[in-house]
Amino acid sequence: MCSLPVPREPLRRVAVTGGTHGNEMCGIHLARQWLRAPGELQRPSFSAMPVLANPAATAACRRYMDRDLNRTFTLPFLNSTATPDDPYEVTRARELNELLGPKGTDQAFDFILDLHNTTANTGVCLISDSSQNSLNLHLCHYLQLQNPGLPCRLFEYNSPGMETYNLESVAKKGICLEMGPQPQGVLRADLFSRMRALVASILDFIELYNQGMAFPAFEIDIYRNLGKVDFPRTADGDLAGTVHPQLQDHDFEPLRPGEPIFKLFSGEDILYEGNSIVYPVFVNEAAYYEKHVAFLKSEKIRVSVPALPELTASSTLAP
Repeated sequence: MCSLPVPREPLRRVAVTGGTHGNEMCGIHLARQWLRAPGELQRPSFSAMPVLANPAATAACRRYMDRDLNRTFTLPFLNSTATPDDPYEVTRARELNELLGPKGTDQAFDFILDLHNTTANTGVCLISDSSQNSLNLHLCHYLQLQNPGLPCRLFEYNSPGMETYNLESVAKKGICLEMGPQPQGVLRADLFSRMRALVASILDFIELYNQGMAFPAFEIDIYRNLGKVDFPRTADGDLAGTVHPQLQDHDFEPLRPGEPIFKLFSGEDILYEGNSIVYPVFVNEAAYYEKHVAFLKSEKIRVSVPALPELTASSTLAP
């Protein structure tokens, strides 16, 4: 018995955004390069549009000017009445929503690929909204097959039913490509080249998807966010310790109950008191100090992903 093809619409309007955070340099300089020479983003069925997302923060080499742009794409911000006192990033979020959205409408872009760096030792990490799983899981698996010696993990950051707040949520579909470790305000040639190659592979995947190529079923491990863990603090809220050397740089590796997670300035170890193994992500990320996050806990889940059957020629014709 043959299964019916999974409904899918070609992704014709694609954007690649960099500089959502103004001190994450790989995406910034790739966006600038592609704005000068966009041919690298062209494929037979679409041409991706490069966007420098946060020009003011990029010029200042700061994560943001007034508030985190990548936490500002919720409908209350996007639909509120503009005022002269609005934070810069609220105004910019509305501009990007007008350019790439509007969010939640048929007029929105089909796909946004948002490029980020982290100071944490995440390696190559795709960050996905839980509602985008099918396409993004196939994309992650494609990258794994194309780069067998390069770990590529998918981190699911929010629970079903929660409103998404990041830039790629403006489009109908989207994903974040996160790469680290790279210090803020620094451009590493190896990560720059690797991100550039991965963007090319992602656009190749979209081209194959648009052409109706069949993608077989598979199983994959993903990492689902369980919440944040703050640093140990004094009664006044100051840091009382920092990430333990045995945890530092061990993103996506198992953390077992009783293992050390913090080293107090007084010399004592703080141990993980959970009931089960978790997988820390964004360990000691510099930008998360202000958010009171030492690392995120995640659970590792094995999921079965259904096939995307080949589509007929009539299903893939351009409109």
